[in-house]
Amino acid sequence: MRVLSGLQQPLPPLAIPEQQKPAQRPVRVRHAVVRERVGTRLYAIDGIRLVAALMVAVHHFAGTDRADRPGNAIWDRPVSDIMPNVFRLATYGWIGVEIFFVISGFVICMSCWGRTPRQFFVSRVIRLYPAYWFAVLFTTAVLVAVPGVWERLRPQEILLNLTMLQSGSGVGNVDGVYWTLWSELRFYLLFLAVVATGLTYRKVVVFCCVWGAAAMLAPVSGFPLLELVANPEGAWYFIAGLALYLMHRFGQDLLLWGILAMAWLMGQMELGVRIDEVEHVSSWRGSVLIFTVFLLVMVGVALGLTDRIRWKWLVTAGALTYPLYLMHYAAGTAVINRLRDTMDARLLVAVVIVGFMVLSWLVHRFVERPVAGLLKRGLDTSFARLRNAG
Repeated sequence: MRVLSGLQQPLPPLAIPEQQKPAQRPVRVRHAVVRERVGTRLYAIDGIRLVAALMVAVHHFAGTDRADRPGNAIWDRPVSDIMPNVFRLATYGWIGVEIFFVISGFVICMSCWGRTPRQFFVSRVIRLYPAYWFAVLFTTAVLVAVPGVWERLRPQEILLNLTMLQSGSGVGNVDGVYWTLWSELRFYLLFLAVVATGLTYRKVVVFCCVWGAAAMLAPVSGFPLLELVANPEGAWYFIAGLALYLMHRFGQDLLLWGILAMAWLMGQMELGVRIDEVEHVSSWRGSVLIFTVFLLVMVGVALGLTDRIRWKWLVTAGALTYPLYLMHYAAGTAVINRLRDTMDARLLVAVVIVGFMVLSWLVHRFVERPVAGLLKRGLDTSFARLRNAG
């Protein structure tokens, strides 16, 4: 199966890098001079990320039939019976994963422009690992304190999870949502090759076309390594984000619209596969409609239609997204399982989500920021020593 089934692979936000501020200067594209857009922070993207994270959380708690399967029961009866109106909407929340992949492609390209491979590597390490390390330890502690809902991994497997490379070693995830990080890591590895040569409009376009072709051929090639590297399940969402960023930086043109259209066409097929193999409860039409609306909103962001949105609180909202995504699923469903008879189901879901948002802010403030600073200083010193030794 191309998408893992059951609770081992629930559907993710991902670690989106801080938005950079590229300089404003003329750039020549296709024999026409266009002006790069001012590199101010795109507040709208922070808001979209939070919405996507909440979509995923509500889906996991109230929008999937996996939540009430025998042996993995979160609720004591089908969610569709407990809160039918919430269930009908929450069944589509898994699309937040695809939304995150598109945003990741957009913001990774933006944040890497003008950076060296060393800077790219350091930025990914300090962005991904601090909150992730905390999430692994936090989730493990919760599952020890609240046994019976999830099966815990062996100690050696939990320790391997701290590397974030467990999927490549055939080891399970402490929390099923970590599967998306494996997809992200493969994207970073591929894109690093472009970063190493210096990002330009032409190189990113060629990368999109080559990667798209590989992702298209991989499932029928009979080469597992090609399928692993090409990541056909996620490739076209990242490609859509890359094309959208090129629109934002250099302006729209027919080639970029063509890449985006191809990403939509391939993406809608992947949505159908996900519904058939995992979700089952949502419709293809509704899923494609939501995904299409999201892409249109991102086109608006790319073309500057949302530049007037400058609400400062959105920066905080964006900062909550990654810790919230990492911590909410296994720990949240275990808590719901224990408290499901204490209050109204809808209120319980709301309370749990708000609680994890508060915890996410605390993790961002007291874990991510200080640990990221320490890691950056340490890595910068190590690379400086390595350079001098060479």
